[in-house]
Amino acid sequence: MKKPSSNFDPGLPEGLIEKINSRGRIYEVGGTVRDKFIHSEMINKDKDFLVTGIPYNDLSDILKPYGRVDLVGKSFGVIKFTPRRKVITFDIALPRKEISTGKGHRDFEIDFDHNLSVEVDLHRRDFTINAIAVDLSTMDIIDPLGGKADIESRIIRMTSENSFEDDPLRMLRAVQFAARFEFEIEPRTLDSMKHNAGLLGTISQERIQEELNKLLELANAPSIGFRLMRDTGLLNEFFPELQATVGVDQPGPYHKFDVFEHIMATIDNAPKKLQTRFAALFHDICKPQTRELVEDGATFYGHDRKGAGVARSVLKRLRYPNDVIEDTRILVHRHMYTDRVTDKGLRRLIRNVGQERIFDLLDLRRADIVAQGRGLNPHQVDRFEKRIREELERKPPFSIKDLAVNGYDIMSNFEIQEGPLVGKILNFLLEAVLDEPDDNKHDLLLGKAKDFLESQS
Repeated sequence: MKKPSSNFDPGLPEGLIEKINSRGRIYEVGGTVRDKFIHSEMINKDKDFLVTGIPYNDLSDILKPYGRVDLVGKSFGVIKFTPRRKVITFDIALPRKEISTGKGHRDFEIDFDHNLSVEVDLHRRDFTINAIAVDLSTMDIIDPLGGKADIESRIIRMTSENSFEDDPLRMLRAVQFAARFEFEIEPRTLDSMKHNAGLLGTISQERIQEELNKLLELANAPSIGFRLMRDTGLLNEFFPELQATVGVDQPGPYHKFDVFEHIMATIDNAPKKLQTRFAALFHDICKPQTRELVEDGATFYGHDRKGAGVARSVLKRLRYPNDVIEDTRILVHRHMYTDRVTDKGLRRLIRNVGQERIFDLLDLRRADIVAQGRGLNPHQVDRFEKRIREELERKPPFSIKDLAVNGYDIMSNFEIQEGPLVGKILNFLLEAVLDEPDDNKHDLLLGKAKDFLESQS
């Protein structure tokens, strides 16, 4: 088969390939091989290698002079190898077979054996596009399942009839590959996904999270993946809250699409930032529960507040870190902001959203406007952004740490012990200077604090 181009650099230390090939054979496998045939330029990323003909312990000894060797994957026949003077770590594995003992990812046995062929190992992989290897001694391509032809035809095809029973997560991998590469899932693979959708419940939330991240952060159009999840039944298995938006129309002059399709368009038009795309995903998720028909269409009062709660609940269920959950919650809660505000109102919006999120909120609004499908242009958001940037350049106080006084000043000047009252005074002062930024002066704030304390007595 045609060899890959000369710039197919495996990135291994000089002399290591020759050392391994003196006793066995080393191949590059996995995503970097696939991506080389999909893209003209390959992004620097983790690489996976397969070594045949050398026992595990012997391979470890060969690698040690060239870098750090970590045997944490010994039960799977995998060595973590970090070359000297490099920060990247490679997986170097022996060929293996995975023997299914039941349904679900936990129900199989792994049998690695250095005497197995590369072709046997490739057959156990998830899709034909990922079952391609490059022999690093000859640069020949080993492609027993026709993965390169499927790449050229832009097709995702399972490697075996039991692929999704062996590991149900592969169904989510199929949809994120379809979205990222804009490939079609071939009919038998799609039918198998529909048949096995119920097995998704056997997968840990952390593994689902990993595939969802790739879909949202790497795909130009994540909607491709979500529509495939809808059509195969996967969406209802792990994200019924989004499934509930399918077919919910939005009568009136503002929206061309139903709620689900509007959400899909919003995600596609949002930047490839996880929290922003999650906010796009959740921003209208509670419209079905808040929908009320009126004379000229429908209203959805409170869908922003309720949607923020659903975002928090779903992301907690999927085991996302607190910062992702909080960023998403605030963006969803505030996505219905009005730009018809005074300077005081503008400062309060920045305060409530946070300076670190305010431009994500504007990106969400831009995507939301375009996704209405009415040909609107978000020029108004651009004008509002100009006002926000001008306000930020003036450096008014937006948080307690920006005040010209601190908790120690309050305690020492008014002989107050550390406790809730100190925080209450500081929050009062912050509210005051949000209205009048020029009042953020030490003596003036102490005077305001005195007045506040007297009013509380």
